[in-house]
Amino acid sequence: MNRTDVETLFANTAKVSCLVIGDLMLDEYLWGRADRISPEAPVQVVDVVREELRLGGAGNVVHNLAALGAQVSVCSVVGDDQNGRELLGQFCHHHINTSAVFQDPDRRTSRKTRVVAAHQQIVRIDRESRETLPDAVEQQLCAWITTHACEYKVVVLSDYNKGVLTPTVIASAISAASAVGIPVLIDPKGTDFSRYGGATLLTPNRKEAEAASGIAITDAASLAQAAGAIMTATGLQHLLITRSEEGMSLFSNSGEVVHIPTVAREVFDVSGAGDTVLATLAVGIASGLSMVESARLANVAAGIAVGKLGTSIVTPQEIIDTVSLAHKDSHSKIKSLDVLTPLIAAEKNRGKRIVFTNGCFDLLHAGHVKYLQKARNLGDLLVLGLNSDASVRRLKGAKRPLIDQDERAHLLAALDCIDYVIVFDDDTPLKLITALKPHILAKGGDYSLDGVVGRDVVESYGGRVELVTFVEGKSTTNIIERILELYSAE
Repeated sequence: MNRTDVETLFANTAKVSCLVIGDLMLDEYLWGRADRISPEAPVQVVDVVREELRLGGAGNVVHNLAALGAQVSVCSVVGDDQNGRELLGQFCHHHINTSAVFQDPDRRTSRKTRVVAAHQQIVRIDRESRETLPDAVEQQLCAWITTHACEYKVVVLSDYNKGVLTPTVIASAISAASAVGIPVLIDPKGTDFSRYGGATLLTPNRKEAEAASGIAITDAASLAQAAGAIMTATGLQHLLITRSEEGMSLFSNSGEVVHIPTVAREVFDVSGAGDTVLATLAVGIASGLSMVESARLANVAAGIAVGKLGTSIVTPQEIIDTVSLAHKDSHSKIKSLDVLTPLIAAEKNRGKRIVFTNGCFDLLHAGHVKYLQKARNLGDLLVLGLNSDASVRRLKGAKRPLIDQDERAHLLAALDCIDYVIVFDDDTPLKLITALKPHILAKGGDYSLDGVVGRDVVESYGGRVELVTFVEGKSTTNIIERILELYSAE
């Protein structure tokens, strides 16, 4: 995926509704300094300087989904205790729907306390409940899932083996979602993956895949063998095995296998990275990406997550910035309309005067560059609407363009005088002009004011049209004719 695709995806994630079902817990972090040894025992003394509570377990999946901009509901069971109330308070703080989080007075809400000093976890203290749900609570959970699963675009099961995801709850979730064609993504636990039968995708790590398949994964052949065993036992459509520093491997029931190398630059902590993978996959799939594209996106997010200490969220901007590393210059200027519209609105609020122009710009030449430089000088920021290949063919004939739209976009975006490039498929840029509302609409001097598309729109809110003179004798047609003249005899 490129930056433009990723920006467009995250500009629309508010339309993505996700249901997360699983084991909830509080992650407590005690941050401090460890500069001395206790006189009471040969252990470090940690002077705590900061305390922090985070959503853990399935809650970390929920938090990641919310951070990516999705609409999230969580379905689970917690205890009627102080930790349970603090957990619900954390969800409330992040504006997450907890109407399906049921309280069991006989259950203890899980809390994991980590003591961290000098970026190292020194000890972890677990206070948790692992009992399976009472029958009445299990039935309440299943009834809610059966009724409401159809309201979401994706259902995510986050299994931490703490008792909420019983075989009955898992079966109810898969059945309810499958009945209405909603994908079910599961982060599994244990060795018996058959209880996840019928799911769309499982995301075990290598150790979990080895335990479930009974096959030690040491090379590509054993990896494929383990994946085959799991998929046969579960009837999965897809299986994504995360392999730490070796990246991810996506297996599909069609026989397709895709190996995705890691993108992590520095690893501090792998805890919670699986939750980030699951959340990013859910957003990608619910947004209409293919399974492979979603896995590649999740791989980028995982690389960011392991560079942080403890269970952490990954933001859309972090993912966009990481994707952009391969396209540092021109690519960052190429935007979709969904992304560009709020950007231009923000620039206007900062007092910037927006100039818009458009064209095919096939075989970029000095005349184009001079024109664009003049247009840029009319204001503070220049947006270029670029005709797509299909649009150029309709305007100029079947033999054009000579350069495809992606190459033309990158060439233009590399020019300092251009701030943003947006490719459009219509015959005219009227839709773009109406959406962006530029202060100045620039067109070539060969146009008359009456012939400028969008003039009435721009002038309706006080903008103006400027006709910019071209450099004489510089045109794509002249270049083509010169090439034919010089080389046609050969």
